[in-house]
Amino acid sequence: MKVAACAAQGGSMQEFRERLAAAMREKGIRASRLASETGLSPARISQYLHGVYQPKGDAILRLAEALGVSAMWLMGEDCPMTASAPAGASAGLPDNLLPLQLRRYPLLGDIACGKPIVAQDNGDSYVSAADTEADFCLIAKGDSMVGARIYDGDEVFIQQTDMVNNGEIAAVVLDDEATLKRLYYYPTEQKLVLSPENPAYEPLVFTGEELNHVHILGRAVAVQGRLR
Repeated sequence: MKVAACAAQGGSMQEFRERLAAAMREKGIRASRLASETGLSPARISQYLHGVYQPKGDAILRLAEALGVSAMWLMGEDCPMTASAPAGASAGLPDNLLPLQLRRYPLLGDIACGKPIVAQDNGDSYVSAADTEADFCLIAKGDSMVGARIYDGDEVFIQQTDMVNNGEIAAVVLDDEATLKRLYYYPTEQKLVLSPENPAYEPLVFTGEELNHVHILGRAVAVQGRLR
């Protein structure tokens, strides 16, 4: 999924609720159904629509996914409602050079590269970086992914999706805990394995009913950190 560059501005609660209502009208979805598809309570959806409360973190991603819109657009950024290809190179540069396009990515909190940690909301924070296919950013904590060159304190850019390919690095929420691991799914065995990139850590294995407690936020598409 390609995400168009967005102007660096934060949206107000009023703008968020207007965009949420507009997306619901366009999709023809009622609050009760949106609550069911996102796992949020109908009361919470009502609070969003009346401007009583503005969601952060995982709630924004769930709403955007259910409505088929860009999470950044929903948050009030000046960008297309849905994903599109990035703009082409600016004129006036030599043929062998392309402009560096910077974007602001919502920083949604920390992601464990070790034992899972409590999922956090930092919905008012942003990270500036070169344009990628990502929708948001998380800060790596721990050393379980050093084999993939993801170190403690690195900024990990995540493309929002609930489906990843075997062997891809995924941001996953386990109930209220978040972790970053390489994901493997075995459908015939109904087994999901979240594998670290450090032999000091054991894989996390989920089977049967345990799979209902696993929510995939997206795949890691880029990392930003100091040179090591």
